[in-house]
Amino acid sequence: MVAFGKKLKESQIQEWQGYYINYKLLKKKVNRYAQQLEIGAQDHHYVLKDFSRMLDSQIEKIVLFLLEQQGQLANRLCDLREQHDVILQLSNGGSKICELQEAYRGVGHDLLRLLFFVEMNAIGLRKILKKFDKRFGYRFTNYYVKTRANHPYSQLRQVFRHVGIGAVVGAISRNLADLQDHQGNYVSIYDQPALSHPDPIVHSIKAAVNKLSNSTNFLEFLGKHAFIMQDDLPSPSEDDVAEQRYHFMSLLLNLVNTFLYMVNTYIIVPTADDYSLSLGAAATVCGVVIGSMAVAQVFSSVYFSAWSNRSYLRPLVFSSIVLLIGNTLYALAYDLNSIVVLLVGRLFCGLGSARAVNRRYISDCVPHKLRMRASAGFVSASALGMACGPALACLFQTDFKIYKLTFNQETLPGWIMAISWLVYLLWLLISFREPPQEIKRDIIPQEVRAGTVVNYAVENGITQPLLLNMEPKQGENGDQEYDDGEDESCEKTRKPVTSIVSAYRLLTPSVKVQLLVYFMLKYAMEILLAEASVITAYYFIWSTNSVAIFLACLGLTVLPVNIIVGTYISNMFEERQVLLASEIMVLIGILLSFHIGIPYSVPQYVGSALITFVSAEVLEGVNLSLLSRVMSSRLSRGTYNGGLLSTEAGTLARVIADGTITLSGYFGVAKLLNATLVPSLFICISSIIATCFTYNSLY
Repeated sequence: MVAFGKKLKESQIQEWQGYYINYKLLKKKVNRYAQQLEIGAQDHHYVLKDFSRMLDSQIEKIVLFLLEQQGQLANRLCDLREQHDVILQLSNGGSKICELQEAYRGVGHDLLRLLFFVEMNAIGLRKILKKFDKRFGYRFTNYYVKTRANHPYSQLRQVFRHVGIGAVVGAISRNLADLQDHQGNYVSIYDQPALSHPDPIVHSIKAAVNKLSNSTNFLEFLGKHAFIMQDDLPSPSEDDVAEQRYHFMSLLLNLVNTFLYMVNTYIIVPTADDYSLSLGAAATVCGVVIGSMAVAQVFSSVYFSAWSNRSYLRPLVFSSIVLLIGNTLYALAYDLNSIVVLLVGRLFCGLGSARAVNRRYISDCVPHKLRMRASAGFVSASALGMACGPALACLFQTDFKIYKLTFNQETLPGWIMAISWLVYLLWLLISFREPPQEIKRDIIPQEVRAGTVVNYAVENGITQPLLLNMEPKQGENGDQEYDDGEDESCEKTRKPVTSIVSAYRLLTPSVKVQLLVYFMLKYAMEILLAEASVITAYYFIWSTNSVAIFLACLGLTVLPVNIIVGTYISNMFEERQVLLASEIMVLIGILLSFHIGIPYSVPQYVGSALITFVSAEVLEGVNLSLLSRVMSSRLSRGTYNGGLLSTEAGTLARVIADGTITLSGYFGVAKLLNATLVPSLFICISSIIATCFTYNSLY
């Protein structure tokens, strides 16, 4: 791609200039619409209709030019095919083969120019749609894309899915492979694909095509659930850096860390009340036992996020050691008969939370083409750990001693997790590969020096009618807007924030509401899960096995629910509609959970718990999907990133929820259920009201 950028000619730039989407013209039109609407000269219906017509016209111009260029490339490939067939008949055609290879590479370079053309127009189209939505406060993008993308005569689909380019890529790849790998032999790559060594130009083309490819709906939805913010189209230099730093086993170890930590979090939930009673404390102290891990995680998330700026291996090693110590202390508390040791053990477990490192590794060290899958893997590992934790508690129905150490259903979770973290630590030390730090420090300078296609084109004016001096600035509502005439470098908008105060200033009102919603759903889920053992023992006399099975079944709903939402519901409704509907369903689940008047029954508890948990899971996926789009791109990197902010909001919710359970215990177990549901009800109603006030800005 770098070599291609250097070969661009000024005459070629000028030749294609008139076929780019005219961002400057469209932006002026948006401003004119705003003025007309303010004075009442036009109505919204006319604005939508007229702007849609203008975009259709712009896209038609792009698509027809794209088809014309594809036709020219196809004609050149046909001519080269004839020459190829002639060379096959020659006994000694070595020099001709070299010439033919260069000719195919020339077609490849021109194809790269065409891919760049598609990329820049796709970026311009997305930006003008985003600007229109922000200016007028409603989701024109959703209407325009949905009505155009699936129509049988859609030209928008040509821009985003680059139909027809695949055939050109295939012809170039196949013929270059035949000429390069099998001179004098000409064995087809279809027959012996293992013999093929793709030409460098083919690698460049495939990389460009991958940048323009869209993920499936479910994969994208599940990946955003991890809240690993991603740039729409990263520069080639950034992707090259990620390729060099990527190591599959290291990624796998990060996902295993995520899985084990979630198991560690939930494995004690079914037995925490019994353990508290065994040590002479009240059953409701289980809220403190469970919540102490979350308290420590509030602080550990910050220093692990900062540590990941310099290293990935060392924080993961530290995490494993601290968790090993924490689980050992948790298990020893029984024989020491000390609630303090129990709480210290759980605090150590929270101090070992490396989820910030896991997210950061995926964001920094996984190539863009694999990042969505890795993000979905992160979510899947978390969900699996959440289900496996309580399920494992079912297997610990035993009681024996080795020397002075007791092994029973209360202590076995600690011993099993301590052994698991020891095995993981050994695996980590053997198999993890630390990404090269010198590359990490040089990401920005390398991007400047690389002379990539995008940078070269911007410097030489190819994007003038498309992205002329478009720089993000803070709008009246705190949203990023793109304006003309700004002289500041766009690199400033890509720099990470350096303090929590700076990060907070980048939060728009709609983002703050989204974080409130995230706080609410985590609070409601923690109340439900953490007090399950106490509530079910009091009302239904459930055994530890019954509680564990119930919690495991709840955890197993995570992935199926996200599949349904990501595949079907998100395609039928706007995400803000799903968001509001899910909040209302959480509210209904909370209301149904109250014990008022009639005897409390198993169907009422299980049904209300299922409604609350499933609705909260739907809400979490949609909420984080919206957050990943509306949060500032500056919060996608650095210590104080969007992932850290969302983690802190969720962790703080868990801390307060667990504290609520313990404090409510002073009123007695009989009043525990209603006492803990009242704050959930209040927070849920507040989040619904806040969502309604910012509904038009959620897109």
